[in-house]
Amino acid sequence: MNGFNHGSQSKQPHFVLVPLMAQGHTIPMIDMAHLLASHGALVTFVTTPLNASRIESIIQHAKDSQLPIQFLPLPFNCAKAGLPEGSENLDTLRTGLHEFKAFLEACFLNKDPLISYLREHKTPPSCVISDTTQPWTGEVAREFGIPRLCFIGFSAFASLCREITVVHKIYDNVTDENEPVPVPGFPHPLEVPKNRSVLSFSPPGLENIREKMKEEDSKSVGLITNTFQELESPYIDSYKKLFGKKVWAIGPMCLYNKTLKQMAFRGNRASIDEERCLNWLDSMQDGSVLFVNFGSITRSAPLQLIEIGLGLEASRKHFIWVIKAGEKMPEIEQWLIEEKFEERVKDRGLIIKGWAPQVMILSHRAIGGFLTHSGWNSTIESICNGVPMITWPHFGDQFLNEIFVVDVLKIGIRIGVDKSIVWGSEKSDEIMVRRDDVERKVLELMDEEKEGMERKVRARELGDKAKKAMEEGGSSYKKIELLIQVVQERMLK
Repeated sequence: MNGFNHGSQSKQPHFVLVPLMAQGHTIPMIDMAHLLASHGALVTFVTTPLNASRIESIIQHAKDSQLPIQFLPLPFNCAKAGLPEGSENLDTLRTGLHEFKAFLEACFLNKDPLISYLREHKTPPSCVISDTTQPWTGEVAREFGIPRLCFIGFSAFASLCREITVVHKIYDNVTDENEPVPVPGFPHPLEVPKNRSVLSFSPPGLENIREKMKEEDSKSVGLITNTFQELESPYIDSYKKLFGKKVWAIGPMCLYNKTLKQMAFRGNRASIDEERCLNWLDSMQDGSVLFVNFGSITRSAPLQLIEIGLGLEASRKHFIWVIKAGEKMPEIEQWLIEEKFEERVKDRGLIIKGWAPQVMILSHRAIGGFLTHSGWNSTIESICNGVPMITWPHFGDQFLNEIFVVDVLKIGIRIGVDKSIVWGSEKSDEIMVRRDDVERKVLELMDEEKEGMERKVRARELGDKAKKAMEEGGSSYKKIELLIQVVQERMLK
């Protein structure tokens, strides 16, 4: 794969990026690699053969652009970790949390191969940036006497809440998981029930790995987050004080992708022809289309998906609906065919089965709303494109993102779920939201009256601020420049 152009630039810092192999964690770090390289740094992006094949277009684009990025596909030892062959991404795990521990343990096996590779590289590494779930990279950094920065794919809001939760152990004596619990030391009053906290994605059996993550994060020289100062200033500043380290807010990193080609290639291969998707959107009026997508690892029950489809149909609004149909969900494929759903909604609905070019879609003038699972990537992508949201959190940080979007930023409305689900253990017959509620919330979000228009204005204003943060002279642009400068100065010591 494309290598570096080695010259006399010995003072160029060499960043080694190690993501968690899950789309929501990998994609922002791919954007980070491009941002660092576009600011003059050398980058090695660690991946695996399966994940490298998913991003062939991105790898080729980096090569064509002569960006100094190398994508390093280290073999992933599934057999040694007791995983089925090909289990190289969270979305390939068949039993969810039951295989999650083995998956993380397989990641640890890449420590020695990465050290061996970096020893032989012409340009010594200057800094490791890794996902917080990859604590083994701390040992890699120490092997070369270089700093490690930890990347947390949460908002600063959720990261701060998580850190306070751990430090103060606020849920240790809580018996009612639905009881609102005050979060002490937060910049403003905040109460979060245990089953809507980040602990809702804390499966048993991972205690040792979590302890290792905590230990290595404390040893790291700082935290990188995919947000921007103007959006989350009080939470960034509070996190700095609590964490006692630098926080580098260098987002929204998705804004690196400025061309339609870059947006379309971002992430996995799209399951729809981009031109067909764009032509369909081009035929729609400004702000008239609702985008519906629940991310790469969220799994809705088939009966729940049917309720969503019927609610969208009843709303009479135009929509793009991304669903995991096909082999992964034969019940939905069968329903689509037997009920002729696509035929019924063909004049106002576009269904994408599989991966969708989300940023490309959200950036289109026709999109007026986003029904989302409230993962941070989706949330920040919606924010920087000025699109208001219907929030439907499932687990992890998603309920905290909902609070931030609805109560703090006031650019969204809740679908109405009040408990998390256990990833990988979803009930096939569970319906949390009925079709009538889907219809009602869609109409409320897309409303052109006072409240709806105020949400849209606020969303557009935040989108403008996001773009300014990434432009030359903006807060995130300056942070990227400063980060590279700090690493360069360490190299000279």
